[in-house]
Amino acid sequence: MRTSALVIGGSGQIAQAIIDKLLTYITAENIVVISRGRQPDEFAGVIWHQSDYDEASMNKLAMQFYDEQRNFEKVFICHGVLHDGDIKPEKRLEELSADSISHIFNINTITPVLWLKHLLPVLKQSANCQLIIFSARVGSIKDNHMGGWYSYRASKAALNMLLKTTAIEYARRAKQVKLIAFHPGTTDTPLSRPYSANVPEDKLFSPGFVADRLFEILKNLPADGELSFVDWEGKSIEW
Repeated sequence: MRTSALVIGGSGQIAQAIIDKLLTYITAENIVVISRGRQPDEFAGVIWHQSDYDEASMNKLAMQFYDEQRNFEKVFICHGVLHDGDIKPEKRLEELSADSISHIFNINTITPVLWLKHLLPVLKQSANCQLIIFSARVGSIKDNHMGGWYSYRASKAALNMLLKTTAIEYARRAKQVKLIAFHPGTTDTPLSRPYSANVPEDKLFSPGFVADRLFEILKNLPADGELSFVDWEGKSIEW
């Protein structure tokens, strides 16, 4: 069994900060990355797979990891989109469209849970695994006091429900896997940059800071069969 880490969505800046962090204690050949984009030169040696995230590709990669007997101790699913081309966060009901809702849900909700489906046989053979999926505080129904951002909020709320349901099943079928829905805070990345102008300087984080905080949080989250929904400070977020 090869102790490894898996990063899905490796083109993102937080994901790449996570890869940098992993490289401080795991050799490059035991870091597996999946991304739409090509492998950057600075990550030479890391095992890099390109994928369009269709189910056939997901299943093929998962079966490859299974055959390689990958013992993933950490899996990071870093998918997420807030705006994309002509699609922007909706502030009013009149701005909603079926196409934009479907696009946001496909990336933020459907793709992550399909990874959980296809990776189950792989993770069942892991000795102990922390599975981190990027969520968002705005996915909290309890915490929604401002409205707006309809598709993004709903996609993350739906993701949280899918993760909760998956955690219940994983507790029976892959007891050694701990699921974490992680809110990284407002990070200085292309995802949030158009909407971060009014964010206080001490609340706008670098990708490296977020990666550091996440690894600190993971030190204190044992496998318990539950889904944790936590922010960058390690504080629990209400559902």
